Amino acid sequence: MNTRIEKFMEGYKRAWEGRDDSLLCALFAPDGVYHNTPFDAQIGRLEIARYWDRVKLQDDIRLDYQIVAETANGGVATWSVTYKVTSEKMFEMWAKSAGTGMINRRPGDPLPRLRLEGIAVVELGPDDLCRHFRIWWHSQVAKTDST
Repeated sequence: MNTRIEKFMEGYKRAWEGRDDSLLCALFAPDGVYHNTPFDAQIGRLEIARYWDRVKLQDDIRLDYQIVAETANGGVATWSVTYKVTSEKMFEMWAKSAGTGMINRRPGDPLPRLRLEGIAVVELGPDDLCRHFRIWWHSQVAKTDST
């Protein structure tokens, strides 16, 4: 039997791998909060959907997660995702948000596959909709096509 946090994380996985902002927003309460960093948050489904436009610039997304703690109203999970960058715009967003700057690339070089590793803290309401979703993550260019 899936726990509440497992159901949420499975939905999160399907939404990200499917690049589906509607599915993602359906996981959240109308006033749910998505903390994409400790310093920034999207409040409400419209802001969450706008933030998630960036996943439409990713391809071949593979996300795995592991539940590390369960609570009465959610829990904690670790997660790992890799994806192929499909545009210079996405690559620039990643480089700015990662704080690592641009990798050496010549014009016309293929865009890299990225790897993100993180932890998520999920707080669900009694209706199983997410009230607060907080993630902390780091990223790098994937060392191989599958990692």
